[in-house]
Amino acid sequence: MSIPMHTKSANVHKATQAEALKLNRLLQLCSANLPVGGFSFSQGLEYAVEKGWLTSVTTTASWITINLEQSIAQTDLAILKRLFIALSTNDLNAFAYWNNYLIACRESHELLLADLAMGKALIRLVKQLEPLNLEAYQMIFALAEISFVSAFALCAYVFRLDVVSAQSGYCWTYIDNQVAAATKLVPLGQTQAQNLLFKLTENTPLLIEKANSIADDELGASLPHLAMASAWHETQYTRLFRS
Repeated sequence: MSIPMHTKSANVHKATQAEALKLNRLLQLCSANLPVGGFSFSQGLEYAVEKGWLTSVTTTASWITINLEQSIAQTDLAILKRLFIALSTNDLNAFAYWNNYLIACRESHELLLADLAMGKALIRLVKQLEPLNLEAYQMIFALAEISFVSAFALCAYVFRLDVVSAQSGYCWTYIDNQVAAATKLVPLGQTQAQNLLFKLTENTPLLIEKANSIADDELGASLPHLAMASAWHETQYTRLFRS
């Protein structure tokens, strides 16, 4: 028996509305206006500019690309997938385990500070979003410390996003933050910055594919220059950013 045309149209309309809402939720989660303090942290980039490691669009692109490929994909994106699995199977003990794993991966006090401060702010925000029913996640809210990645995963999950969309959005937040910092610090022109955003985001699918193929015993990375730049930032003579 064929499905009436008006029923098909109604189903398509509902599906389109659902997808539009998901896109809006993703944009909200990744917005620079999200009040988590992300743009007060340069993630070591400010000191890298001070040392003369970053002096142009080319060196800035190289710095951000290496961090994306060797740190974000290898740790944050890969564990974001595991956090999603924990939430989808209601295994909050596994969620807590991967949250603690992330926190242990931060290589400097300032990288840890940024991660925890943003995580705390995002959890505080999501608890105040009125239409959401978050009773099932009280164990997560009770964690002594929560990584921004963990908080981001929780928000994406309760917003009913899929894991790849969440990973793509997380990549965007990192790239957008770094390019915004570089625009002020290197400095870059506005058009240079937009071209850099365009170039860096083209690699997002490959980063996600890499992250989702990483086994548990392959997680984690060490980037000495990033760790040192972050650690030395607190002694920098003048600073625009907290890290």
